[in-house]
Amino acid sequence: MNTIKNSACAALMLASSTLWAAEPASCSTVRLGAVNWTDVIATSAMAQVVLEALGYEVKETTASQQIILASMADKKLDTFLGYWQPTMQTVAAPYLQKQQVEVIEPPALADAQSTMAVPDYVYEGGLKTFDDIAKFKDKLGGKIYVIEPGSGANRITGQMIANNQFGLKGFQLVESSEAGMLTAVKRAVSRKEWVVFFGWKPHPMNLQISGMKYLTGSQDAFGPNEGAATVSVMAAAGYTEQCPNVGKLLHNLKFTSEQVSAVMAPILDRTPPQAAAKAWLKANPGVISPWLAGVTTRDGQDGVAAVQAQLK
Repeated sequence: MNTIKNSACAALMLASSTLWAAEPASCSTVRLGAVNWTDVIATSAMAQVVLEALGYEVKETTASQQIILASMADKKLDTFLGYWQPTMQTVAAPYLQKQQVEVIEPPALADAQSTMAVPDYVYEGGLKTFDDIAKFKDKLGGKIYVIEPGSGANRITGQMIANNQFGLKGFQLVESSEAGMLTAVKRAVSRKEWVVFFGWKPHPMNLQISGMKYLTGSQDAFGPNEGAATVSVMAAAGYTEQCPNVGKLLHNLKFTSEQVSAVMAPILDRTPPQAAAKAWLKANPGVISPWLAGVTTRDGQDGVAAVQAQLK
């Protein structure tokens, strides 16, 4: 009987060693790219909390979309949790065509939206569609507020202006960071000034900006269904095969706009991202098991138990 037990233990240890050997030492550090958008900061923070609880080291690099994509193509970054589709498709296309990066499907977040928006008093004043923007050029000061230069949203809006789509020729594209844009918009709202800007969900702006309304009649400029969007995880080509345990987690990560907005709100109030993520995960433990289905700690132990212990 002891011989049988010893043989069984030896077989189990061998199986564990074989599984462990499948993920090389280079996988112990996950190089995570993040754009300076609060939704991506929030989801990246949640992933980082979980990965660190599993025994991985996470090195996060914040940069523009272009730099993150190029860095994944060059194998200098491993993954990115903020691939907005369709607004980023043009930016990502060269890397996808060369098979330098991969998109993990299904999307991590399926109920997103990104398109032009206005405060409620502007909407009630008659600016409800893309065709209405030009009608109120004087009230808007001839400006459309967007995010950082080079983003997919800015490219789309810039092309609309250049092509005089919706009669937008002559409008000024006001580019800045997400925080800079929101500061300008909130200042305008506080003064009841007219403003049109690039909006999206998940984001607490949907609650913070006076009855924020999304414009219709976009002619699919930001994608079908008035900017309906998804957000996917990206990885460097071959990464999920090389690091299958991390790869499984990346495949499992799923969020809703409501969940991400809940993590974003304290971050925008200057709570450190990881603290906000940890607090939300502690209050919503039900997401842990689905995320960690088939995922272990770095050394092959129970992943769910490790994360739950870290959240106590």
